[in-house]
Amino acid sequence: MSTNKKDQAHEDNFENLEEALGRTEQYIEKNQKKLTFIALAVIIVSVGIFSYQKYYKAPMELNAQAEMFQAQRYFEVDSFNLAINGDGNYDGFLDIMDNFGSTEAGNLAAYYTGISYLHLGEYQNAINYLEDFSSSDFILSTLAKAAIGDAYMELGNNEKAASNYMAASSVNTNNFTTPIYLQKAGIAYEMMGNYKDALAAYETIEKDFKKSSEARDIEKYITRAKLNLK
Repeated sequence: MSTNKKDQAHEDNFENLEEALGRTEQYIEKNQKKLTFIALAVIIVSVGIFSYQKYYKAPMELNAQAEMFQAQRYFEVDSFNLAINGDGNYDGFLDIMDNFGSTEAGNLAAYYTGISYLHLGEYQNAINYLEDFSSSDFILSTLAKAAIGDAYMELGNNEKAASNYMAASSVNTNNFTTPIYLQKAGIAYEMMGNYKDALAAYETIEKDFKKSSEARDIEKYITRAKLNLK
């Protein structure tokens, strides 16, 4: 390309840039009020979110945690009715959920309530509250799923029990809890007459969790499932 052509190209690009900038300026001039409103709206929303987090949600979280202290103490000493309903002076987990449901502590109260009902033999209530609980903590998520499985077993719903045990076994695979829940799932499958899936659960323990305590006598479970498959 000759020097003249290069110069011409540069001039054309410059003109195009000037034209684009001109159009942008015109748009800003015509829509100045609208753009100012949008900018203010963004600022207001940002400030609102910050204020909500700092001045409302954070103090509420602290209040919820403080309110839960006595209920947790009752839970730890197996006083489950007091943990759930309170003692007249301190709120129980049910009131904490009502008053602080949007907080992490309020969510955790649902877990404690479900486990408390499980210990009290109120299995459907246990399921209801544990299913309302959600957490990014894999340990609590695993325990909640397994507890739902226990409640369904007590209610005689072996299919849902097995499903929850299998879910619990896969939340965080490890040598301690996974074989426990696989074995429970296998037993639930056997109670359904589903010996194929029971055998698969038992053989997973034998193959992948050899060092677990469940693996020590898993052969008898495997043999029983195989005999029932014939």
